[in-house]
Amino acid sequence: MLGRLRDLYARATAGPGYPPDPGDLADLRLFGLAFPIRASVAVLATTAIIVADQLRLLVPAGGTAVAGIEPVTLARFVLFLVLPIGIVALGFRDSPARYALRLGDRRWGLALLVAGLIVMTPIILGVAQLPEFRGYYGAAGASLPTRLLNNLAELIPAEFLLRGFLMFALWRRIGPLALVVVQLPFVLTHVGKPGVELWSTFIGGTVFAWLDWRTGSILWSALGHVYVLTLMLLAVGGATL
Repeated sequence: MLGRLRDLYARATAGPGYPPDPGDLADLRLFGLAFPIRASVAVLATTAIIVADQLRLLVPAGGTAVAGIEPVTLARFVLFLVLPIGIVALGFRDSPARYALRLGDRRWGLALLVAGLIVMTPIILGVAQLPEFRGYYGAAGASLPTRLLNNLAELIPAEFLLRGFLMFALWRRIGPLALVVVQLPFVLTHVGKPGVELWSTFIGGTVFAWLDWRTGSILWSALGHVYVLTLMLLAVGGATL
């Protein structure tokens, strides 16, 4: 029995390698320093994108929802997905699939996702009873289909920006340290949310990043992120059936 568990663990944690190609290894020498071009562009672009989002630069004043998708969500879809894909395809001359925009290891992705959601469901339902969560997430109610649509349109791009575009650009230059580095913007984008959630992003972000490394895809962490947020909204009344 113990041997089978060890074998299962070994197979569950046997992630693929991500060897760099010549483009990943290319440097720009500037003022006596050698900067990795793709990794540096990914860091600077991600930072600028997050600032643009925080300033609501693409959100029109008085804008209204389009087909149920809110203006902020539309802006984030463009900033978090369309723009980094453009950088990868046109700037790097590379494939977005190398940045985890693909299905990846579907078998283990689905299995690990389901296992994680089984663990997370009672935790989400528990913290949803705390007043700070009910106040933050239950303030503005909407129908479940509308909430789900907006969550999908926002969180899949958000996963690609941080744990696809940024993480894999860094991974091919600094290895697993990239998993740690991407926690910084992820945690900071949660500032202002309930304190328990802010601290939990250290764990949740690490798990999501590991899952993306293990499967080579941002899909499974994105679906997990959508599930967690949608369940929270349902539990506090921020989404109605």
